[in-house]
Amino acid sequence: MEIFGIPLQAFLGQLVLGLVNGAFYAMLSLGLAVIFGLLDIVNFAHGALYMVGAFAAWIMLDKFGINFWFALVIAPLIVGVLGVIIERTFLKRLYGLDPLYGLLLTFGLSLILEGVFRDQYGVSGQSYPVPDLLAGATNLGFMVLPNYRAFVVVASLVVCLGTWYLIERTRLGAYLRAGTENAKLVQAFGVNVPLMVMLTYGGGAALAAMAGVLAAPIIQVTPLMGSNLIIVVFAVVVIGGMGSILGSVITGLGLGVIEGLTRVFYPEASSVVVFVVMVIVLIIRPAGLFGKEA
Repeated sequence: MEIFGIPLQAFLGQLVLGLVNGAFYAMLSLGLAVIFGLLDIVNFAHGALYMVGAFAAWIMLDKFGINFWFALVIAPLIVGVLGVIIERTFLKRLYGLDPLYGLLLTFGLSLILEGVFRDQYGVSGQSYPVPDLLAGATNLGFMVLPNYRAFVVVASLVVCLGTWYLIERTRLGAYLRAGTENAKLVQAFGVNVPLMVMLTYGGGAALAAMAGVLAAPIIQVTPLMGSNLIIVVFAVVVIGGMGSILGSVITGLGLGVIEGLTRVFYPEASSVVVFVVMVIVLIIRPAGLFGKEA
């Protein structure tokens, strides 16, 4: 069976690959959207934090024998603490200023983190094995589905929707949103706004690290893995609407699928299709698909 002249298995294989890429786009753009939407910081260090999460998982396995499942919990916690340190040391001094200052600062931090790991591990990349529980593939009849890639898609959806629910549908999320709108008023009701802001940035960093751990068994763990991805993720956030959490999730998954299908029908355009979509969306709707018009 063929679809537009493409064998069905090849078509579905690229569709799955697109969903996996979209899962990473969704998790990373979710963290960016949370940080920008609640703190008004354009966090260019997000790609570096994603890379640090992947390296943390690899180091834990290589040096201490800690397996994937523990790394999936421990690495985000470590990078979340790093995010808290960054917020308390640097970013708290920039609140209320032009977002450009935050962008430049986080861009500088990303170069520092990338440089440190390049100095220690080079750029050739490290391999991370797929966990035994998810090794192999499942024959669905119409295609062979790699177990780990299916897990990545499901796990990212659970994390993304859980984060959206926490921020948009719970009292804690209401406090977070209110604290960024009028910090003094919320503090008057006894809410520790600086603590919430600090944990928000730490949580966004932890999301990036979790995406890095999930990516480690699929791609080579290298200091450049974050910088290669962050530009595309920023495009996803712009298309979805800066600060729109649900928009980032939906757009990330959708653009991953579009990119995967483009590889089937017109491979030459697969590396630029996201940016073509971004240009079209910005012309039609400058605030993004799910963003609010000013």
